Amino acid sequence: MNKKIKKFLIVFFLSCLVIALVYVVNITSMPESIILFEGEKLNIKTAPGIIFETKNQDGQIEKINNYETVEASSNISNENELVEEINITASLFGKIDLKDITVNVIENTEVVPLGNIVGVKLYTNGVLVVGVSEIAGEDEITYKPYEEAGIYEGDMIVEMDEELVTCTADLIEKVNGSYGKKIDVKYVREGEVKETSILPVKTEKDTYKLGLWVRDTAAGVGTISFYEPSTGEFAALGHGIMDVDTGKLIDISTGEFITTNIIDIKKGEKGNPGKIQGSIENQITVGNIEKNTSFGVFGNLNNISALNIDLSNKMKVALRDEIKTGKASIICTLENNVRKEYEVEIQKIYKTNNTDNKSMTVKITDEELLEKTGGIIQGMSGSPIIQDGKFIGALTHVLVSDPSMGYGVFADMMLKQMRK
Repeated sequence: MNKKIKKFLIVFFLSCLVIALVYVVNITSMPESIILFEGEKLNIKTAPGIIFETKNQDGQIEKINNYETVEASSNISNENELVEEINITASLFGKIDLKDITVNVIENTEVVPLGNIVGVKLYTNGVLVVGVSEIAGEDEITYKPYEEAGIYEGDMIVEMDEELVTCTADLIEKVNGSYGKKIDVKYVREGEVKETSILPVKTEKDTYKLGLWVRDTAAGVGTISFYEPSTGEFAALGHGIMDVDTGKLIDISTGEFITTNIIDIKKGEKGNPGKIQGSIENQITVGNIEKNTSFGVFGNLNNISALNIDLSNKMKVALRDEIKTGKASIICTLENNVRKEYEVEIQKIYKTNNTDNKSMTVKITDEELLEKTGGIIQGMSGSPIIQDGKFIGALTHVLVSDPSMGYGVFADMMLKQMRK
């Protein structure tokens, strides 16, 4: 075999390998399930030769376009559930099945954009380990019982000796009640339940310690994005609530939204984001929090009068194709608990982004708002974004380098998370 043929075969083999790798990556990256609104496009990234097929009501296979809109059956009337399930198969030239994808189509709905600043209280599903430290035992030797047990920051302790741990007081009681005997521990790390055992250390004060700093609650202020009258549900923040020590999404068991009084507004500036400071003492509970996700906090409102919700302000949720660059507005609360609308500009739209809550870049253009806050500040996350009479999304993040700029999450992503 001469050198030219050998070189050609090597290049050909490597090219085939690269093409195969591209297809494997493409297929692997395809979601196994998708939630769409009626009329929304599929928008699945694909490679040449990969087609999508589904069966019609007669059981016959039909090809569908990757950018085709999806409609729900007209006989679906349950507003509180996913309205229709469509099973799609991705195949290579219609000959080799590659992946099954479940598409859940939900009816588009009307919501009431809010913008109320509220207090947030979260209660964890167990106790969250937020730090570790050495312990001085009664023998004056230092110990690290957590090292041998393999428990670290970010882990959620949920059981001790087969008894639930629901709060910090539970953990303290069980540790002191062990009298130095090993404790069987069940904890959660990144969604996976693990088991271990840990040996408490007796201190000079005749108490027992594990060397773990834990927390069972979190509190702060944020903005409610919208209320859905047909279900009584709400969405807020546009992002999840993270633990300040571990930087991870807090796994909650319950939570509540309460009214708040704004006591101070710290104006944002380059390199130093501002914030809204509020008091949540002696306030009224307005709703229960059920989910803390990367796309917002969700639950049920049970006291809409305390938020002065006007149901006549209902509007449609915009599909992504309806959102455009240019003028829009946000609703937020800054003074005297009064909601007010301010002008913004949508500068970029990332229509195919389904992985995070940075769906569009937003610039604050309203001179009054810039004078008060310097732009987007902590506490404004969740402020609803309105364009052409439709709810298009909510603020999520500020750019530290320029407080007048930030990100917003698509409204459809928040509503899908609510229904998920």
